[in-house]
Amino acid sequence: MVQEGVVLGHKISAKGIKVDRAKVDLIVKLLPPTSVKGVRSFLGHAGFYRRFIKDFSKIAKPLSDLLQKDVVFEFDSECLSAFNTLKNLLTSAPIMTTPDWSLSFELMCDASDYAIGAVLGQRKDKLPHVINYASRTLNDA
Repeated sequence: MVQEGVVLGHKISAKGIKVDRAKVDLIVKLLPPTSVKGVRSFLGHAGFYRRFIKDFSKIAKPLSDLLQKDVVFEFDSECLSAFNTLKNLLTSAPIMTTPDWSLSFELMCDASDYAIGAVLGQRKDKLPHVINYASRTLNDA
C-alpha cells in the first residue's frame, strides 16, 4: 500500500497534507520580480499554497498593490520584505491535518483595515491542529 504520494501539487500522507517540496524549491530559487508580470507570476505560484500560510493576503499586500491599475511599478523594501517572507514561510509550511468528522471544529477569525483572515482547526488530545488557513485583502469601498 502507498504510504504517501503527490496529488495536485500537495504531498498527502497519513500525517496530513503538506506542500510539495519540489515545487516549493522552485519558488524559493526565484529572484525578486522586476515587472508586474513577474509579481503576478510569483503571487500565482505562491498563492497555490496560500492555505498553508497564515495571513497570506496581509503579507502579500505590498506585492498585490503593484498589480492595481495605473500604479507605477516600484519594487521597494516593503515589497522585497513581503517577497522574502512568503518564500521563507513556504519552506517552513506546516502539515495540515485532515478533518476528523467525529470532533468539533474551531474557527478563529481576525480582521484589520485592509485584510481578513481565518484559521480552521480541531483539538486532538487537547492540542490544536490546523486544517486550513484562509485570508483575503479588502478593497476600498
